[in-house]
Amino acid sequence: MVPSAGVTMATSLVSLISGRKVKPQIGMTGEITLRGQVLAIGGVKEKVLAAHRGGLTTVILPKPNEQDLDDVPDEIRKTMKFIFAETVDDVLNAALEKPGRRAAKSRHPAHKPLKKKTKPAKVRKNVKKKSASR
Repeated sequence: MVPSAGVTMATSLVSLISGRKVKPQIGMTGEITLRGQVLAIGGVKEKVLAAHRGGLTTVILPKPNEQDLDDVPDEIRKTMKFIFAETVDDVLNAALEKPGRRAAKSRHPAHKPLKKKTKPAKVRKNVKKKSASR
């Protein structure tokens, strides 16, 4: 299987730069060309099943892989939404929240806010104890 995270990496970079959040419960896969075309990938069935197991409800796939959904069991396919992208613009429009809108709160455990860091204890180096005999 060939790595196919190009659209995911591009989406995360655009999200970081623009401040637009990625919609919760969405997964994506596909490679992109330098001109922004989304290329077909392998392993669609396995990737869709993994997304379903992970609780994702929407998956963005390359348009050329549309016929590969026939390999996904009907009971899984009926519970998910699939978006087929031809260009990276299609992916960004489907994956990112609209500008100025707040993202819906995700229930996924990975999306919980990080705990505040506590200050580390002060470390004292090379401190000699005074002896009682002096």
